[in-house]
Amino acid sequence: MQAVHPRQTPKKPQGQVTRGKTARNRLRPVDNFFLMYDPGLLARSDGDFSRALFVDLGYGAEAFTTLETASRFRKVNPRLGILGVEIEPERVARALPFADGQTFFRLGGFNIPLLPGESIRAIRAFNVLRQYEEADVTPAWAQMARGVLPGGLLVEGTSNPFGSILAANVLRRLGDDSTPWRQEALVFYTNFRLGFDPVEFQTILPKNFIHRVTPGELIYDFFEAWKASAAESAPMRTFGLRTWFAASAESLARRGYKIRLQKKWLNRGWLVWEFA
Repeated sequence: MQAVHPRQTPKKPQGQVTRGKTARNRLRPVDNFFLMYDPGLLARSDGDFSRALFVDLGYGAEAFTTLETASRFRKVNPRLGILGVEIEPERVARALPFADGQTFFRLGGFNIPLLPGESIRAIRAFNVLRQYEEADVTPAWAQMARGVLPGGLLVEGTSNPFGSILAANVLRRLGDDSTPWRQEALVFYTNFRLGFDPVEFQTILPKNFIHRVTPGELIYDFFEAWKASAAESAPMRTFGLRTWFAASAESLARRGYKIRLQKKWLNRGWLVWEFA
């Protein structure tokens, strides 16, 4: 991949065209995650954050995921700039009629197009890297880091077609370009419409994990522990899937995993496994 200065509009978008089929509200859980996980990042307006954008990378064939996000996030920051980025020119052309003074649509890829003076506070990149090889993940993350302010977030992952379950990497931008990101967490979400089974999340793991659910790998050990925790806490299913889910998370924490056990996460179907 070519290096692109963060203040230049890239001449050639880096990446591949996605299928672009996104159901309405498919990414609402991801928006809710940002609002619960780091609302201060969305609200910041000091220094470079005054023009720092939230980027919806790979919004798809229609603009509504970007527009839905703008509506939700502007409740905490009415002046927040939202940038939808697509690699397919026709998709950008279809989205442009929905642009306004705070909502933008631009042609681009992993080399996110920024104008002079702009920067990025957070990126959502969902169902984008699933079609790539595992070796492409780190270079793509490095491309996306350019223009992201220190302390910014990248939430990158995969969901099923309707967003009823998802899994995502949470990465925090460091100040060092040689090591641009620190993986902060791996998160899982379910709305319980498909029931609850830890195995189901293995099918939608982010690309850097999905082929590593094999003995000797960190993610394999995690799922073995979660499956054992779910089996151990199965009697709690009598009180409902959410109660069982929460009990499995508590059991997982007792096994030594750093899990956020606050009710605001578990009652809403979120399991947040912290790495740092």
